[in-house]
Amino acid sequence: MPDAPVIVADVPGSFAHGVLAGRHPALIRAVREAFPYGPAQLRALDALLTAATEGVITPLGTEDDARWAAWGARDQVGRSWFEVPFLWSESYFYRVLLEAVGYFGPGAWQGVDPFRPFKLAELDSPETDEELAALDRLPEQPLEEQARALLHGSLWGNRADLGFRLSASGSPTAAGRLVADDGEAFWSLLPADTLCLVADNAGRELIPDLLLTDHLLHHGQVRRAVLQVKAHPYYISDATTADVVDAVRRLVGAQGAAAGAGERLWTAMTEGRLQIRAHPFSCAPLPYAEMPDELRAEFAAADLTIFKGDLNYRRLVGDRLYPPTTPFAEVTAWFPGPVAALRTLKSDVIVGLDASMEAALDAAEGRRWRTSGAHALIQVRA
Repeated sequence: MPDAPVIVADVPGSFAHGVLAGRHPALIRAVREAFPYGPAQLRALDALLTAATEGVITPLGTEDDARWAAWGARDQVGRSWFEVPFLWSESYFYRVLLEAVGYFGPGAWQGVDPFRPFKLAELDSPETDEELAALDRLPEQPLEEQARALLHGSLWGNRADLGFRLSASGSPTAAGRLVADDGEAFWSLLPADTLCLVADNAGRELIPDLLLTDHLLHHGQVRRAVLQVKAHPYYISDATTADVVDAVRRLVGAQGAAAGAGERLWTAMTEGRLQIRAHPFSCAPLPYAEMPDELRAEFAAADLTIFKGDLNYRRLVGDRLYPPTTPFAEVTAWFPGPVAALRTLKSDVIVGLDASMEAALDAAEGRRWRTSGAHALIQVRA
């Protein structure tokens, strides 16, 4: 992979610094209020709030220390959270937060997802009902346009109303905000035997990912789909197996076309045509270029792998300050098969832009276009 500076959070005013100094403390407070945790959990959360903003990284003090040592903890313990690689610092924060609330037990809070109330609130929102109702209009369109609509629905996640997906190019609004569009290259890789989708967020973002998967399975574009999710709660909204089940149940309990998709997905799971994987490396603080051999073999077995969302993009290409014109194919050349990225831009890392696009974005928005979530991309390396 090409060399470039690793993103760290030690520059006040930077996006990364804002996450550690602002977003993480706010999340601790939200989790603290979302559950009636006991004194031990509350003390641990308060200690994390202080340590994450003013202190240094310390060992977990659990059997998981050995795994994190292999993931680089020996080099990071004793350093400020703001001085280590941003991806590493973020990931370790969430691991420590889970420890604070007793997720790994033993105890009464073992296995209780501290982010579940936020995920369910989004999944059960009226906006989700409206988006699912819009599916009833999709059959009015040719199959090719339906597929493209669902691809753009997955791309834009919870920023997207599925009702807008009814033109041949997807959403006219969204199309104007695509900074890179390899959509035609994406469709050229289908039909295929096995599709792997590395999921990002739960809730309203996971729903369109599942609807796209259902469409590809139902219409013979793929024979088998593998959904890679997180092995345990990670970041505030990343999807786990339980979140997939919640989302499918939400579809089954809906009306019209959404219910039909949910029933097909449920059946596909029971028949093995849709499989869920949750490898421990899914929650590692490292780029996927450093994944273990067994996970590499799983990706190699797929005819196409989709990395969905911003965090997975950072882990696919590396969380570095590349020149934006660095070719996507160059930074993903190590990946053991055809790979696609579907991502709304919510962090500093970006590759695969042409020079004129970069110049236009910089002139119009400065650096804000990288992190605002107002732009998206579809990138493919066949």
